[in-house]
Amino acid sequence: MSTRRDFVRTAALASPSIRTVLARGSPNDRVNLAVVGFHGRGRGHINSFAKVPNVRIAALCDADERLFPGGVAIVEKLQGHRPATESDIRKLLERKDIDAISIATPDYWHALMTIWGCQAGKDVYVEKPVSFTIVEGRRMVEAARKYGRVVQAGLNMRCEPEVRAAMRLLHEGKLGKTYRAKIDLVKPRASIGRVKESSIPQGVHWDLYLGPSPYRPFTLNRFHYGWHFFWDTSTTDVGNTGVHHFDAARWGLDKNFHPVKVHSSGGYYLWDSDQETPNFQVGTLEYAGGTILDFAANNLYAPPNADVNVYYTSEGYLTGGRRWEAFQGKFESRAGNVSPSGVDESATNASFPKATYTPVTIDSSNEPNVSHFENFINCVRSRKTEDLYCDILEGHLSTSLCHLANISYRVGRKLVFDPATERFQNDEEANRFLSRKYREPYVLPEKV
Repeated sequence: MSTRRDFVRTAALASPSIRTVLARGSPNDRVNLAVVGFHGRGRGHINSFAKVPNVRIAALCDADERLFPGGVAIVEKLQGHRPATESDIRKLLERKDIDAISIATPDYWHALMTIWGCQAGKDVYVEKPVSFTIVEGRRMVEAARKYGRVVQAGLNMRCEPEVRAAMRLLHEGKLGKTYRAKIDLVKPRASIGRVKESSIPQGVHWDLYLGPSPYRPFTLNRFHYGWHFFWDTSTTDVGNTGVHHFDAARWGLDKNFHPVKVHSSGGYYLWDSDQETPNFQVGTLEYAGGTILDFAANNLYAPPNADVNVYYTSEGYLTGGRRWEAFQGKFESRAGNVSPSGVDESATNASFPKATYTPVTIDSSNEPNVSHFENFINCVRSRKTEDLYCDILEGHLSTSLCHLANISYRVGRKLVFDPATERFQNDEEANRFLSRKYREPYVLPEKV
């Protein structure tokens, strides 16, 4: 296995000025891509990138070698060739024939893999949430900028034409000023139960799978997908599923900076299991000037919610979920109304007019219908990071909302945050959650 020192030595050879032939050639030049992590979401990456013209899935990487036959078979079926396989991303990044990597590993691996990829001269598509901590997110941005890499955050609501049109409607002021965004996420999940420790399955590189996280004995509850429910490895469901909607909320509010206040509470209710993270969480994040983002993330039984995102404006409102709808509001006087008792209520009710709403068309006809994956490849070829649907900085800002909420939940109080320094004011307990302890040799570099 490559050592951290070996990898750094190799990565150091990748100058910030390196550009692959893709940057110089025509748009028809082939992009050789490696998919890293393909137990769950990563299979979607394989299928999606395989559809993009002249993208060759050259390699697959996962710490569970038992997944290789299935992954290889998918690539062979879709593209007609057999990709290379590798269990250690550090070895993968040494390959000169790889232009870009697509990361769909557990959250706690995202930052290291992205930074290492940038250092090795690779462009990166990284799944949501982009980071495990706020410090990690900032280092990812620094690495992308220093090495001149194209880094796309996998917050793929940004590629949907209807969503893009809805955001444009808000930003153009068609509904006035947006003062509040609400997220109401309902995603019931069953109990994970209690599972005893067991031997590590053959073909699973457990130490590599855990990476920067503390070493724990193997259990199925901490393995594929189960890692979502333990503090060592989880960003909670706020970071897992909710981050898409936090991103849409921030996008709609047009806030390209961090909030200044956060308060979150909740708990783990009903089930008796190994789970450590909450299955119900609520909170508010407040931006300078008073704009509010409030949320609820519910993994328990609840009525299905079609409108996960709601935006409140000075002239109406916009809702989004299964479909996006906007409404213009108007207050109409009730003067002259007569109550059932025959009393003229105009004197009292005139001060409380009734609101009526008229639908506003959300026109998405001029929005490009280009997938998040194809947009990434287009930018890999053009080198125009400004054309990315979700550059890593956008991913950092949106993922940080989830981290802020989780930190407030863990310390149990409202917190004041400084967007400029990315630290909490006069609260060292909270500041300790801005980063984490790393297990050698999987250590976040102080300087990228």
